[in-house]
Amino acid sequence: MANTLSLPPQLDKIVQRFKRRNDPKQKYQQLLSYAKKLEPMPEEAKIPENKVSGCVSQVYITAELEDGKVHYLGDSDAQLVKGLVALLINGLNDLPPEQILEVSPDFIEETGLKVSLTPSRANGFYNIFQTMQKKALGFQMAQQQET
Repeated sequence: MANTLSLPPQLDKIVQRFKRRNDPKQKYQQLLSYAKKLEPMPEEAKIPENKVSGCVSQVYITAELEDGKVHYLGDSDAQLVKGLVALLINGLNDLPPEQILEVSPDFIEETGLKVSLTPSRANGFYNIFQTMQKKALGFQMAQQQET
């Protein structure tokens, strides 16, 4: 079982929100509402370097480091996947790279979403998560080289 204490506060809030919904349909609706609220990603950011590989749908993630915190933008052509992107962005945005790297993707089990995700979507979730962590790692390494 994943240790909830290790989740950043915003991500923990999201996990708790999903845990309160027992019906898979409600969990889907929750995901879709995240998708609707996702900050739009500029079309020019949808380039191969920002594309998440290993996803059936088109998924893009960008990251910028501002004041030592990572700010993500993302998008997907599939609403449910866009919801997963939004969940991750809402949960990981504006955290320092070190904190993002400490998060284990196992929290998806706690949301109860994993059981409702098709294997390819669950796999896509992990690929999106890993892409976000890779970007955070890149920032962390760049910061270490500066010091």
